[in-house]
Amino acid sequence: MNRILKELEHHAPFTAFGALTGIILMVVFRDMPHEVEHKLFYIFHPLHVVLSAVVTTAMYKIYQCGARGKCRILPLVLVGYAGAVGIATLSDSLIPFVGESLLGLPHAHVHAGFIEEWYIVNPAAFLGIAIGYFWPRTKFPHAGHVLISTWASLFHVMMALGDETTLFVYAGIFVFLFISVWLPCCVSDIIFPLLFVKEKRS
Repeated sequence: MNRILKELEHHAPFTAFGALTGIILMVVFRDMPHEVEHKLFYIFHPLHVVLSAVVTTAMYKIYQCGARGKCRILPLVLVGYAGAVGIATLSDSLIPFVGESLLGLPHAHVHAGFIEEWYIVNPAAFLGIAIGYFWPRTKFPHAGHVLISTWASLFHVMMALGDETTLFVYAGIFVFLFISVWLPCCVSDIIFPLLFVKEKRS
């Protein structure tokens, strides 16, 4: 638990920076057409899934089998897929939707990528799993994961905006961007894969 709390504390400043970049992008591209926001969400969300799958799979492989060891494929794929698609959906879609609903945004909607655009998101997960297995690295993909996740959540929120946005709404969006990235990404990359590692390895 101390390790988890330290990881969350360590990631908070970078996550806050990512959320701030999201707000800046939102202000700059405030009048972006809805169709473009939708397309950008389905660019950043699959990228998020790839990076999440890389790190989740790599963490599991490193601690379960060793970086150069051989792992049983089925458990590794299940951990990588659930950690990437499940938690990326929570981060990019479900938590932003809760924020959109609480802030009263007029076009709040859940965009579940693995269902709506299954032919993009699911192959992205398997690509990330393959990379994580053959190239088990965690630091660079995790940093990219946090930033890409922020932008995926951002465009989900931007699709829900109406014609006018108050300072209160911007502040609320910042909070939900932070939450939607900070906790799920750390859970996905660090905590989730280690839940399935045998005690002697962990």
